[in-house]
Amino acid sequence: MAVKITYFVHGTTVDNEAHVSSGWKDAELSALGVKQSEELVEQTREQKFDAIFCSDLKRAVDSAHITWGDSGVPIISDARLRECNYGQLNGHPSVEVEPMQEKSITTPMPSGESYEDVRVRVASFLADLKRDYDGKHIAIVAHKAPQLALDVLLKGQSWDEAFASDWRKRGAWQAGWEYEVK
Repeated sequence: MAVKITYFVHGTTVDNEAHVSSGWKDAELSALGVKQSEELVEQTREQKFDAIFCSDLKRAVDSAHITWGDSGVPIISDARLRECNYGQLNGHPSVEVEPMQEKSITTPMPSGESYEDVRVRVASFLADLKRDYDGKHIAIVAHKAPQLALDVLLKGQSWDEAFASDWRKRGAWQAGWEYEVK
């Protein structure tokens, strides 16, 4: 059997709108982010989830609760789904942080993490998911780095391929991306 995952990114934050890369810094959802999360209720109405997991960062927790808080499905926060820790660059302008991301695949951000560190924690999360939710359909609400880690872990992409095909570069947001843990 397998675990079916539908992956959602958190709603737009005030930091996103200000072109700031939050990393592990908590950021509030903007009015647009709240609206996106509310609209996701209707966009996912036909999907049935056995559990909803989210990063423990406020923007992901708030997005999950706005969208599915009244669904009766458990919402479980897990720190392994956090964004990459940009260390000294948490909360810095995106023009500083984003060019460093693809250079930080194996070399950590200053006093932070590498994308390989993110891959390791997401792999741990997936192992627990396979053990506890085999045959189930779960939702995840999180960030860019964990989604790219899923592309590496579950779709067999290299980090270079995952970064190159990232929907954010094309402006190709959608209401959920599908993954499977076999």
